[in-house]
Parts: sequence; C-alpha cells; structure tokens
Amino acid sequence: MAVKIRLKRMGSKRKPFYRIVVADSRSPRDGRLIEQIGTYNPITSPADVTIDEAKAIDWMAKGAQPSDTVRNLFSKQGILKKFHEQKNQK
Repeated sequence: MAVKIRLKRMGSKRKPFYRIVVADSRSPRDGRLIEQIGTYNPITSPADVTIDEAKAIDWMAKGAQPSDTVRNLFSKQGILKKFHEQKNQK
C-alpha cells in the first residue's frame, strides 16, 4: 500500500482550510484517511500551520511520502531536517 502525507481541503467556498492527513495514495483527496497529523490555514496572515512532529516523523520513517506542498510545509517547520538527522544516526 502506497501511503502519502497530503492536504485534505475543508472550509467553505473561497475560504479554504486544510488538514494534513496520512492517506492511501489511491483514495480520493477528500476521501478516506488513515490519520490526521496537522492543520494548515493559508487565509490568516501569516499562514497558520500546526503539525504533530512526532507523528509526521514516524509516518515518514514507515515510508509515507509527503506531497510537494506538504514537503514545503515540513521544510519550513524544520521537520525534514529532524527526520534526516534521525535517519542518518541509525
């Protein structure tokens, strides 16, 4: 099973709000998910991002691939750096 970490769109028309979720890559964007690991609100200034770092690193260690947008969010939060440091220590 190919697992992705991606955004699930919530909110109303023209007021998007996203949940960062772990889901099977074959499921639809807003469909079935495995676990929610954070939120992203691009409307606020600056954008509001909350991510459970431990869950994100754990899922990436298990082989989950983040989407391009989620990869950028992880990079800005410093999660990718922590993941690579843990990976290289082993």
